[in-house]
Order: sequence, then structure tokens, then C-alpha cells
Amino acid sequence: MSTPASDNRRWALIGQLTIALWIVGIILINHNGPADHASGSEILAWYKSDTDTIVLGGWLFMLGCLGFVTFVAGLRQRLAAAVRTGSQLPGLALAGAAMAGVFGMLTAAVDLAGGIDKSDIGPATASAFHHSVDIFFVSAELAVILPIAVVALVAWRTRVLPRWWAAFSGLVAVVLIIGPIGWIGLIFGLPIWTLGTSLFVLLRRSRTRVETAAAAA
Repeated sequence: MSTPASDNRRWALIGQLTIALWIVGIILINHNGPADHASGSEILAWYKSDTDTIVLGGWLFMLGCLGFVTFVAGLRQRLAAAVRTGSQLPGLALAGAAMAGVFGMLTAAVDLAGGIDKSDIGPATASAFHHSVDIFFVSAELAVILPIAVVALVAWRTRVLPRWWAAFSGLVAVVLIIGPIGWIGLIFGLPIWTLGTSLFVLLRRSRTRVETAAAAA
């Protein structure tokens, strides 16, 4: 039977693994990537010349998105324990993370599909694949507001996490809401938030062990 301490460690490691998968995936996907306004022919040429890195990077990034949903699912248990019975906030956080995970996977999946089907598509299709990333990116940007805002609210009310971290989470959520700068919240704010929250979960485990040892002494 798992203990709260081992559960905390597991969820923290999942959060940290998520960050690693995202970083490696993004690096691989963007290796020799086309310019922002590249033509369909240039995008298709990229699909053909960098197939392996596109597919591997996309796959790792998508696994990272699954990791994020799993991490928030574990975090939901701690949020539910901190708020009153019947509160919809923990479920709302998980729903938002699930939507963000799906949209995040699709963000990588379109280029992954282009790499796989490079011999069966033309420049127009390659361009449509690559530029459709924006659709899913913006959708992920909005969906991820939910888990971050819920953590901000619950942490501020209950101090299940430090209040200054609740304030930071609220700031990230506000940045995500503001369309022109929302990309900053997704590209930089979300990884920092995931890493920081996972570290607080891990520190809580260590604190629990110290308090248990002190009580037994």
C-alpha cells in the first residue's frame, strides 16, 4: 500500500519528467525548423529532411502532455483534501488540464503527421499542417488557465501551497488570459509553474517525514 509520502514523490517526479519531455520534444521538433512565413515547399522539404527528429520530438512532447494531465490528476487529490466537500474546483482543474493536454498533443501531432506522410502530401497540405499549430496552441493557452487558476485560488485560501506561489500562479493565469501576451504564459509560465508546483509537492513529502519523526521521538 502506498503512503502519502510515496504518493507525493511519485506525483512530483511525474511533473519533473513532464518538463523534461517538453523541453527535449520542443528542441527536436524545432531543429532546422522552417521560418514563420515559410512556403509550403519549404515546409515539405523540412518534413522530408528532418523526419526522424520531427517524429521523435513530437512523440516525446505528446508524452509530456500526457504527463501533465497525470500530474494534475495527482494534484487534484491534494486540492480536494484542502477544500470543502463538494467543491467543483478540483474537478475543474483536472478538466482544464485534460483539455490542455489534448490541444498540446495536437500542436505536436500535426507536424508529426506531416513527417510521417511526407511522401503522400503536397506543399499546400504541408503548409496547412504546419500552420494549423496556431489553432491548437491558442486553445491550449486558454485551457491551461483552469488548473493554474484553481491552484492559485485554493492555495491562497487554504495555504495548501505557499501564498506567494498562489500569487505567482494567479499572475500566470492573468497573463494567459491576455491574448497578445498569452503565449508567454504557455511557453514560459506553464513549465515554471509545473516544475515549481512539483517541487512544493516533494518538499511537502520531506516536511511530512520530519514531522512524523519528531512526533515519534
